[in-house]
Amino acid sequence: MNARPKPATVAEMYDWALRCARKMRLPPDYPRPHPTREWPPDNIALLEEFCEWLRSGGASPAVIRTIYLPMAGHVLGLALRPHQELDLDTDLQRAVDFLKAKKMSAQWTDVCRCAVLKFRRYLCHRRGLVESKVTPYDPEPNTKGLPGWLVEELRRFQHVQQRNWRSARLEDGIRRFWGTHLRVWRFLCEQHGVKELGDVKRRHVLEFLDRRLSAGYAVSGINGDLMTFHSFLVFLQEQGYALPQALMRIRGLQKPDPLPKFLTDQQVRLLRDEFEQCAAEERDYRHHRDALLDRATFYLMWQSALRLSEVEELRLEDLDLAGRKLIVRQSKGMKDRAVLMTETTVRAVQEYLVVRGPGPTDHVFLYRNQPVCKDLIRSRLKAAGSRVGVKVSPHRLRHTMATQLVNVGCRVTSLQKFLRHKELSTTHVYARVHDQIVTDD
Repeated sequence: MNARPKPATVAEMYDWALRCARKMRLPPDYPRPHPTREWPPDNIALLEEFCEWLRSGGASPAVIRTIYLPMAGHVLGLALRPHQELDLDTDLQRAVDFLKAKKMSAQWTDVCRCAVLKFRRYLCHRRGLVESKVTPYDPEPNTKGLPGWLVEELRRFQHVQQRNWRSARLEDGIRRFWGTHLRVWRFLCEQHGVKELGDVKRRHVLEFLDRRLSAGYAVSGINGDLMTFHSFLVFLQEQGYALPQALMRIRGLQKPDPLPKFLTDQQVRLLRDEFEQCAAEERDYRHHRDALLDRATFYLMWQSALRLSEVEELRLEDLDLAGRKLIVRQSKGMKDRAVLMTETTVRAVQEYLVVRGPGPTDHVFLYRNQPVCKDLIRSRLKAAGSRVGVKVSPHRLRHTMATQLVNVGCRVTSLQKFLRHKELSTTHVYARVHDQIVTDD
């Protein structure tokens, strides 16, 4: 008996998956998806485009065939309307409900639900809509029990402060703002019953500092909490509140003065060889694409000394590969700056861009058709370090480049411009790592 021929086209693959789905028990008269012969022709073309979009973004062919394609097909097969008329909520929810009616395992149902969300993301991309990956922060649940005047003034202070925050980091800034302020004021209100500003005593704040120190928190973080507290007090004073001056005279804790942590030349070589080897050896399209992404971000953080957030937010229009430079927009301190690239870095970025794939934005680095997040870059860098026995972080690569430049005689003033430090004293710390006069003596 001849074996059934394997499906060749995307439409045939979906129809085959649909026949398998019909073998599952469903409630009587429950709506079922229709085969592709009953679809509007544009929807078949859309399904083909969706599969190619997934493939170019690095998705596995097996996952596309068994998960993404069937679920997108169920959406189109249940709606039977041109895809331009699909409702991104109700029509996609029908596919999820169909899946639930089949009473599959909870784990498989969740996997397929995520596949429907992926199809929704593709439709948004195709329609020129950009989904936000960040959930807006709502301070209300975290401010219950605090005095009303305090919450209101913190809201006003937040709006003043956020004028100086980068738009790409606005939600992160808001979360950090409330997290820091509430840490101090919750302690004051809950531990010492503060109701009014006049109730805050110097000893209350000192006790907060002592508790944080005893709990093992870093001195820099504790001093940061104190600086945030002081800045809010200054704001309240400007609003006409009577401020106990003793609170403003609380000094921060004495900070250690450590040298920057950097990698040795041998450690950098191990990392570089690991990234180069992965990029050269990977033959699977998906893994090869990820290896090229890892290598490009590595060189940018090392040889161009970019910060992690700067790599994450880099845009295609800011690349000048022919001129071996790029523009960092709204960097630390809301300043733009031009950054030089080595030939090696340019080559790594060029080879990544060949396999970058489409995305909803013009971010340089995409992962699964979405702008890459800094947590992914950090985790993949650390994983590469673990494979070769090197403890590494994105900022340590920046320290490493600065130290290497000092070691070969780069002037501190030039290094300051390269790193875009506001104060020369910040850059001088690298000169302490390699003091040639002391070495010669």
